[in-house]
Amino acid sequence: MAERLTNQEVSDATVAAEAEMVPQRVPVNMYETPRAVVVLAPLPAVTSGDVTVELREGQLRFFARLRSAAPREHLLREWDYGGYERELDLPEGFGAGLEASLVNGQLVVRVLRGDFVGDETVSPS
Repeated sequence: MAERLTNQEVSDATVAAEAEMVPQRVPVNMYETPRAVVVLAPLPAVTSGDVTVELREGQLRFFARLRSAAPREHLLREWDYGGYERELDLPEGFGAGLEASLVNGQLVVRVLRGDFVGDETVSPS
């Protein structure tokens, strides 16, 4: 029977893993609509509260914290949960606002068309 870990053990393992990890570079798709530039990115195994999206003049950055890192002995380990990050240069003419949502492990970010109005940070809805 597998040993059951306490909440504190899982929390301690997550903190230790975050201290050692290098965030994974997230692949994206980006396209333009009449009202916004839209960025789509896969973020498996995270929730909206784990994700931060930042708009700076000419740049978009998003990142997600590690969700949970229970210590385990993997037989095969090809990917990690969380610890995602990506920074993108934005095309000219976008920066009038920022919207983000996270549904079924897919982050959708909309940077509204128009003049840059100032730095903005949001969590997805």
